[in-house]
Amino acid sequence: MHSYLKVFHRVFCAIGLLFFVQAAYSQNSKPVQFSFSTRHVNDSIAYLQIKAKIAPGIKLFALQNSPEDLVYSTLSFDSSIKSKIAGKPDFEGNLHKEKDPALDGEIQFFTDSVVWNQPLLAKPTDSFLVIGKVDFMYKKGEDFPSGEEGFQEFVLPEANASTAELASINNAEASSTAKSSIATKSLWWIFGSGLLGGLLALITPCVYAMIPITVSFFTKKSNTSSEGIKNAVLYSLSIIFIFTCLGFLITIIFGPDALNIISTNWVANLIFFLIFVIFGISFLGAFDITLPSAVANKIDSKSNTGSIVGIFFMALTLVVVSFSCTGPILGSLLVLASEGSFYGPLVGMFGFSLTLGLPFAFFAFFPGLMNKLGKSGGWLNSVKVTLGFLELALALKFLSNADLAKGWRILDREVFISLWIVIFALLGFYLLGRLKFHHDDELPKNDFGHSYISITRLFLAIVSFSFVVYMVPGLFGAPLKKISAFVPPMGTQDFTLGGSSSSSAVIAGGSGEKNNSNILPQPVKFYDRMKMYEPEVVVKYGMVTYFDYNEALEVARRLKRPLMIDFTGINCVNCRAMEGKVWSDPEVMKRLKNDFVIVSLYVDVQNVYLPKNEQYYSESLKKTVKTIGEKSTDLQVSVYHANSQPFYFFLDGNQKRLMPDGYGYDTDVDKFRNMLDEVVAKYKASEQTVALKDQK
Repeated sequence: MHSYLKVFHRVFCAIGLLFFVQAAYSQNSKPVQFSFSTRHVNDSIAYLQIKAKIAPGIKLFALQNSPEDLVYSTLSFDSSIKSKIAGKPDFEGNLHKEKDPALDGEIQFFTDSVVWNQPLLAKPTDSFLVIGKVDFMYKKGEDFPSGEEGFQEFVLPEANASTAELASINNAEASSTAKSSIATKSLWWIFGSGLLGGLLALITPCVYAMIPITVSFFTKKSNTSSEGIKNAVLYSLSIIFIFTCLGFLITIIFGPDALNIISTNWVANLIFFLIFVIFGISFLGAFDITLPSAVANKIDSKSNTGSIVGIFFMALTLVVVSFSCTGPILGSLLVLASEGSFYGPLVGMFGFSLTLGLPFAFFAFFPGLMNKLGKSGGWLNSVKVTLGFLELALALKFLSNADLAKGWRILDREVFISLWIVIFALLGFYLLGRLKFHHDDELPKNDFGHSYISITRLFLAIVSFSFVVYMVPGLFGAPLKKISAFVPPMGTQDFTLGGSSSSSAVIAGGSGEKNNSNILPQPVKFYDRMKMYEPEVVVKYGMVTYFDYNEALEVARRLKRPLMIDFTGINCVNCRAMEGKVWSDPEVMKRLKNDFVIVSLYVDVQNVYLPKNEQYYSESLKKTVKTIGEKSTDLQVSVYHANSQPFYFFLDGNQKRLMPDGYGYDTDVDKFRNMLDEVVAKYKASEQTVALKDQK
């Protein structure tokens, strides 16, 4: 065990070193890095803030102040907003002056950083787009290079996100029916996962071999057959009770918010990754995960005390001694259940125990069927090893979650797919008998003394290799629609065969003719940081989605379209399923592109920070909201009273809900398409009503 931990330690250190070098290189690759933002100063003035971060050894020349300046930077604007310019910009930073022998005169420059504040004429209710560029010059060594940085930044109506914005949107309570339907679907999925987990645990060596032994014990030790059946049923119910109680305790200890935070937190996902890796290595035969023998012996000693109490402790003994096989499955199940609702662990453990416990009662009712059970042997270890490969594959999903949340770019899409290809190829070779592990038996011999594999193993190997072949095109940018919910988003792919199909603008109307008034402008706010998280369907079909509510609302008002709020997450499996199965439908895609403005609010992005003037204290979250993920979560919880993703809400230009209940996870394409048509019809009716009022 110690040697494995040393290997893990070295790997993580190497990855960390590579990440540090890459980050250091990227930070220093540009001599000057610009960022842009706007903020209201008073009732008539807003500032366009231009922040310049200057690399060491670089002298960024100041903006031109007089005709006598020898070298300088300039700030220019598009003619459409010339009337908004209110004087010269001021600056925040240390201005240096010195004689330059090469220019034979005085120069003015900044080092480290500078902030230029350009005043604009803007009322608190005004909104407009500021378009322009910075032409800058700098000195590097003895050279005087120049550069250009363009910008498009919205000046938006003044609103404090903690009060005005939320209050203006909050015009209706989200329906409890919608919330319960989402929770129900999630619980059914977790229950099904529990049933599958119990089935897998049932065919592991620790449990499978106990079925005939335990049932025979009850039937032979009981005075009558009915008593034997009763004891076996009590034994099964005890197993169900023990595991369900475990789920109940987890439910009590962790609240719904805690479970949601755990499932999206990068630290928790790293812990889940390590857990799955350890469980996977255990299943491959490197070591066994067992509870202390003193615990097992203590519980076993209680199994003979009294009838019902003794049977209960017999069940508890099975739970303890089989932990080396059931533990990894239980751990995986609880991790998956933590992504569900408050009752996820309770429901998941009930499903698990139901599958695990019922066979003991079933064979007590029909003892003759035990003769048809397959003999325990090498095939049970093959099941464990197969589960080990699957555990390693799932472990990468949690590492990917952490990687996406922190923006490390360690596990980009093609790297993730490459690792899955290797894992499932090795699984295929194992199923064909080409790989052997510690506890594997020799393959059976045929009548001629040659080793052979069963038809079952052959078909499973075919499935594994077919999956490998399916994934190979993904290395070159193929969408891999069937597993798009698990692989990292297309935005992290470094190479795509044939180039990207995305575009910076989409023409509305469906006629194919260009209409400048209906072009969706490229997102500005947070776009540089968030575009890597755009799902495959957005990249493939050239959709435009925004990442800031106010920016999207302004575009929706200008183009007179309903605003679609998409509460989503970079690690949301159901969100990717909705996008891959529903959004990608041609008719749905046509409506989304031509009739709506979409803002994707990611609730789990914690590495993209809001500007200081936009940070606020949230009463719902009981903390200061600093990231766009926290802001999106606060908006969804405070205003829409929901905390599951995906969840869609539709607003008109006055921020009134066109569908009060919203729309949750439902992959019925026809239902979603009809809902979009209904929203558009309501929006048009609302616009006509407003127009008639204006005429009167």
